Amino acid sequence: MVTLEPLRADHADALLAFERENRAYFARTVPDRGDAFFTAAGFAARLQALLDEQHARVCRFHVVLGEDGELIGRVNLMDLADGTAELGYRVGEQAAGRGVATAAVAQVCRRAATDYGLTSLTARTTLDNPASMRVLTRNGFIRVENTMVEGQPGVRYVRRSLDASPDSP
Repeated sequence: MVTLEPLRADHADALLAFERENRAYFARTVPDRGDAFFTAAGFAARLQALLDEQHARVCRFHVVLGEDGELIGRVNLMDLADGTAELGYRVGEQAAGRGVATAAVAQVCRRAATDYGLTSLTARTTLDNPASMRVLTRNGFIRVENTMVEGQPGVRYVRRSLDASPDSP
């Protein structure tokens, strides 16, 4: 259904097109990234910074590709340290509601354990994003506390035992 690939420099054009196409859609649930992010120069600088972080193994960034190879989402693991990282993801409007985010998060959880040696992940979402809450709970994340997400009320989740499926005890 979906394929997860590590972010590479040659994803730049497709990734910028994806971000531009979905800007208004994403802004409904997360703060907008600002006009500079969406310019060719601003995006190129940001992409290079992400690739540098990935090369340093501080973060792991991924693109989500649909059945036809089109870029339909992103899944990221940020601030890798001491066996844990923070999960972030976004799926474009055209792919929303089709199980893409659930499948992509499941894939990154497996990769986090097998390829990156992580043992747990955390994630946060705003209270007005029930779809994201469902993605997390379907993937074995447990709600642990209320928090703020970029100035908005939210919730923090944790998933431990990444080597087990979400249905395992």
